[in-house]
Amino acid sequence: MPGHRTKGFCASAAALALCAVLAGCGGSGESAGGGKVVLRYTWWGNPDRAARTEQAVALFEKEHPNVRVQTSFSGYDAYKQKLAIQATGGDAPDVMQLDYRQIDQYASGHVLLDLGKVEDTLHTDEIDTGLLATGRVNGRQYAIPQGRGTETVVYDTKAWKDSGVPLPGKSWTWSQWADAMRELAEKTGRPGSVDPGQSEDAFEVWLRGQGKALYTKDNRLGFTADDLTKWWTFTDRLRREGVVSPAEQTTQLDGSVENTPLGRGKATADFNWDAPSSGYLALVPTGVTLAPMPSGQDGTPGQYFKPSMFLGIGAHTSHPEQAAALVDFLLNDDQAAKILGATRGIPVNETIRKQTASELKDFDKTVSDFQSSLEGTLKDPPQAPPSGDNALQTTFQRDYDQVSYERMSPREAAENYVTEAKAELRS
Repeated sequence: MPGHRTKGFCASAAALALCAVLAGCGGSGESAGGGKVVLRYTWWGNPDRAARTEQAVALFEKEHPNVRVQTSFSGYDAYKQKLAIQATGGDAPDVMQLDYRQIDQYASGHVLLDLGKVEDTLHTDEIDTGLLATGRVNGRQYAIPQGRGTETVVYDTKAWKDSGVPLPGKSWTWSQWADAMRELAEKTGRPGSVDPGQSEDAFEVWLRGQGKALYTKDNRLGFTADDLTKWWTFTDRLRREGVVSPAEQTTQLDGSVENTPLGRGKATADFNWDAPSSGYLALVPTGVTLAPMPSGQDGTPGQYFKPSMFLGIGAHTSHPEQAAALVDFLLNDDQAAKILGATRGIPVNETIRKQTASELKDFDKTVSDFQSSLEGTLKDPPQAPPSGDNALQTTFQRDYDQVSYERMSPREAAENYVTEAKAELRS
């Protein structure tokens, strides 16, 4: 789930070699020998996800003998660049995996098919309506969530228990979180957590707890410079107290768990998305635990179930019905669900999610149990952010760096960010 320090999986050399073999050639609408329809299906991921996807695709082809699926995958950054080139050249794949922040850009750019045109083939009645709505732009469905995840406070289980600080409960406010981090810092002699001030994702959770949002429905800023000043004043004070990580550590965050304070043994807790938090297991051998994100002072939750990724269909595909059948199969087929597991997050089909929950193992089960503990307590997710949000994530971190290095006050940085954000959203 790209975003806060999880830019996607880095494909290994073997994975990239497989990508080259699988990619094949020929555009959408090509027909194979024997009159078969050929669909191009692309995604990002790691070799495990690729192997499972290939198994599921093989099963689809067996059940649809008139269709052959050409598959390709890569790491997230390479995938994003390649898809952008294909989309610009009018050569988008028939079926493509999409990130939350690509929906508005590609729907508005006429790259994605209006899925209302294939609603008889593509069934969405088993998907939560709030989650499904995240794939809509201007009232039309352009993408379907394929998995769901949620942000979490992830912590070193043994270090927290050994400190004697009470463990997180089922809910806590930002003030209670800050108090716990102060106690951890005092007891362990190291910051309690990564500094959340640099994370647009953490800020969004805090904002939602105040009854506000990052963006309005018409893709304008949903908050003011006063709101951002309040957030950065809160986090900057914790940094000055040594409660959260110093600037030298937060500016090293690069999308990998290895360079996080928790991963480097320089903090007890961190913020991350649930499924990618499995990466900490190799770095914290005594284990990690997932806790809910803090809420507003009155208990209003800011946390939400976010689509880990989407599936979309190319607007110019020559075979919309067959492409829709593939998407429907990947989302709703029982056997496909068993093969794919939680490689793309917890399944969004509610019946399948309940059926497969008991079969999950290891960290997949940890994530499933964590999400189950939140059922019915969270508000609907926001709509897909405007395309300008990609650039604004970088701007957000850059401006907070100025605060954490004490080159700008929280107020100055907040006003600077809001000015740039408004300009970006108008462009």
